[in-house]
Amino acid sequence: MIFKQTSTKTERSGVQLLESTRAAFGVKLNCYAFYSDDVLIDTGSYSLRQPFRTFIDDVKPSMVLITHHHEDHTGNASYCNSKGIPVLMNPLYRKECTEKANYPFYRRVFWGKRPAFQSEALPEVIHSGRDVFKVISTPGHAADHVSFLNESTGQLFSGDLYVSPKTKIVLREESIPAIIRSIREILTYDFDEMFCCHAGYVKNGKKAMKLKLEYLTKIKEKVTALHHEGLGVNEIQQTMFPKKYPIMSFSRGEWDSKHIVSSILEEL
Repeated sequence: MIFKQTSTKTERSGVQLLESTRAAFGVKLNCYAFYSDDVLIDTGSYSLRQPFRTFIDDVKPSMVLITHHHEDHTGNASYCNSKGIPVLMNPLYRKECTEKANYPFYRRVFWGKRPAFQSEALPEVIHSGRDVFKVISTPGHAADHVSFLNESTGQLFSGDLYVSPKTKIVLREESIPAIIRSIREILTYDFDEMFCCHAGYVKNGKKAMKLKLEYLTKIKEKVTALHHEGLGVNEIQQTMFPKKYPIMSFSRGEWDSKHIVSSILEEL
């Protein structure tokens, strides 16, 4: 199987970013890791281990903060273990991460087989070299998802809370109502620049997050209205999200727009 891979290292406002992409079959996926004030945030995927491990060796972090347990964020956590670098994450899936990841074939193809790793539980506040990071619970994309706010610089590391301004497809496990609640929570904090694990650097982060909240709120309202008109999940999907994306068939439905609809209806 032939993949096209690219990696780009940049710096924004004192934060070093590494983006790596992996593409095949018309599907292109990317992930980021960030280094700020002696702290590495997320570790990238195991399939892209060469650039991410080089990045880790270059920046030499004193600790690693994990936004959530998905394999494109924890793929090189075991490498950090081997270097003696503490890995901190939400304890919800710590036990599962001590074993090799077990997930659908297409995810293993794109992100590799994430090795088992050891971690410590995240505290509420993290003191790094000169800065202070606040840990904010932001579930929705994953139950253990957290975001990190550098209170010293006003920079938000949002994991997969943002990703794109107009969500069209989500994972089966995602919850749009939960994401809406998490965005509302994050908007109560003071931040400007945002670093997203798939969108990268977002200069006006708070504005972008507000726009996403407005979009998702309107989606929720429309889904609810169509449901009250008597439409089912598939009918609402066809009305609101008629476009098909390659990842929908490639993932055998794990990524699909109908999960947006069903997650909203589950809370009615």
